[in-house]
Amino acid sequence: MTDQATRSQAKADPSTLTLEFRHVHRLIDPAAEGVQTWQISLLADDETVGSLRATRGLYWKAHNLRQRMADEQSFPAVVSEQLLDAAGQFRPEFEEFVDLPGSVLVIDDLHIAAPWDDPQVVAAVTSSVIDRLADNPFAVVLPRVSGDTEETLLTEAGVLLSAEAFSDELLIIDTSLAAPEEAAHRVREHLRSRARYGGADPWSDDWDEEDEEGNEVLTARTREVLRLALQELSDQAWQEVSALGDQPLQRGAGGLFGSLPRVTWHQDRLWRRQMARAFDDLAADCESTDGVEPRSTSEEMALHLGIARAQDLTRNRPRLVSDAVAALPEGRQDFDWDACSDVLFQDHDVLMLFDNTLDGIEDPGNGIHQAMGMVNLAPNEWSTPFDQGRDPDRGFRYP
Repeated sequence: MTDQATRSQAKADPSTLTLEFRHVHRLIDPAAEGVQTWQISLLADDETVGSLRATRGLYWKAHNLRQRMADEQSFPAVVSEQLLDAAGQFRPEFEEFVDLPGSVLVIDDLHIAAPWDDPQVVAAVTSSVIDRLADNPFAVVLPRVSGDTEETLLTEAGVLLSAEAFSDELLIIDTSLAAPEEAAHRVREHLRSRARYGGADPWSDDWDEEDEEGNEVLTARTREVLRLALQELSDQAWQEVSALGDQPLQRGAGGLFGSLPRVTWHQDRLWRRQMARAFDDLAADCESTDGVEPRSTSEEMALHLGIARAQDLTRNRPRLVSDAVAALPEGRQDFDWDACSDVLFQDHDVLMLFDNTLDGIEDPGNGIHQAMGMVNLAPNEWSTPFDQGRDPDRGFRYP
């Protein structure tokens, strides 16, 4: 690949990509039940830039899956010959290779244009196809080829997704295992990072640090979703303050205060009110034009929980997020919650309180506490300001 092609590939912005699935199924045709063929198009800003085929073979629905897949010809025929015997039963070597043999998803016939002909992009596409079409444990079969062809990209994508070599011609991803899902997560995070820089790849040899200049972590949209998350947590905290009073928490109590480190479980109502106010103070920071910076241990914990809730909102409540930010300008680093965790804190010492093997680390007399210069980790010091405190007369949201 030429340097120019590599640079063009590095600038291909994954945020413009969408997948379009097409499958035609006759409603009452029994021949359409056991084997389904999907044509998937890859679009960049509504322009088709690639395609691939997915053949879904359901062993329990097809009377003879081997012959049915062989009739599809091409790569599915190779798969059927290697995985099933002449009687249509799975071969012993395949049954030993995967945990739950039963359903097969064959992905092949890839065509993809530059600058999208990139193993990371193809791996992300493949992962999305698997998510859409493999609703139960499946053996996902990819071609194992070498050379400089488009099918080679599927092989490279399979390696990125923790596929294992079944034969000289087949790679298999066993979706009943954890490793493929973890690998798919790494691929998605890689592309999300690339999208945040408009297509530039921070892992590429061609990465230009000038691409990073001018990127604001707390963009307008990020700030608004973080405010929304902190507001939700504030509402929950105040409800629990009212319900719990001075009552200590027991193991497994649940709720927001039950999710805090166990060194806080025996704190009283006043302490919980101060914790609830920390969410309010940070939410007010998000509404203002000031920076968002935790000023006490309570606010550090509140901001960690707020970032986690904001990340959950962007992943699981897209309609709510879309409505909340509709009037705000888009930015490259919108919703980069990992960057928020890196940038908005001086340190992450408070998270050590979640580690039960470090019991007592909050004690100022603890050797580790002293050696690492930790401050205000004891619950009774959580509301003590680090430096510049807030207005002491600001009061509480509720009396």
